[in-house]
Formats: sequence, C-alpha cells, structure tokens
Amino acid sequence: MEIIEYEEKYLEDVKDLLVELEEYIMSIDKDELDQVHEDYREKMAILDLEDVNNNNGKCYLAILDGKAVGLIMGCIFPYNKYDYLDYKCPNRGEITELIVSKNVRSKGIGNMLITKMEDYFKSLGCEYVLVDVFAYNENAIKFYNKNGYHARMHTKIKKL
Repeated sequence: MEIIEYEEKYLEDVKDLLVELEEYIMSIDKDELDQVHEDYREKMAILDLEDVNNNNGKCYLAILDGKAVGLIMGCIFPYNKYDYLDYKCPNRGEITELIVSKNVRSKGIGNMLITKMEDYFKSLGCEYVLVDVFAYNENAIKFYNKNGYHARMHTKIKKL
C-alpha cells in the first residue's frame, strides 16, 4: 500500500471510486435526493480535479496492487472579500472527497489518506480543516470524530 499524488493513469479508478461513494450515499439517503446521473461517472471526477487544480489543492490516492483503492481530495478555497465582517478567517483547508473502496475498508487506509492531506494543509500554513459529512453517513461521522473533528454547523432540511 502506498499513498501517492494523483496521476492521470488512475483516472478510471478515481471515477469508479467516486461512483462507489455516490452509490453508497444514495443507499443511506433517507430523503432520497441523491442520485447518480448518467453523466456522473464521466463528469464528476473531472470537476473535482479541476477544483483541486484551481484552488491550491491536492488529490492523493491509495494504491494497492497497481489500482487506486482510496482517494482524498482537498482544496484551500479563498475567502470572499466580506468574510472578515463576521469571521476571523483563519487559514483553512477543506476535504472535498474521501473514499476507501468497500473491499479494503478498516485497514487504516482512510487514516493514511487524511493524515497525508492534513500534512499538506499544515505545510501551507492552514490552521483548520473543514469537511462536510452527509448527516446519514454514520460511519463517516464516527471516522472523523475518531480523527479529532467535531461539528461546527448543522444543516437542517424540511420537505414542503
């Protein structure tokens, strides 16, 4: 097992991992709002990687037997010019995607990926890391809690 920076030769693996993540999210979505649109596989990875490239980010892959079996993407998004009005605006990175393929979970790969991303953010002077976690994803919530993350915001939803 090795953790490497994204290489284009793993693009199909990245697409597969993102589809696996979205299909899992769909399976636990009590509101039934998530979907895997027919264009998802071909477009989502490209959009995520563009965010990484345009926002001082990184994509790291967990490689096992020549295949990407996990990934993490993170960016350092800029604040807008008015954020300072109600926020101290510390340097912060944001984890935008994290997935470990179901057949290799619980082997420490997620911990290795998150440590790699946190080290990258620290190297650029980030003081905090943000991550949005789907409320119904209890496994992810437990994972992030074990890694020292805590809730700062809660998004509420109501069907009309």
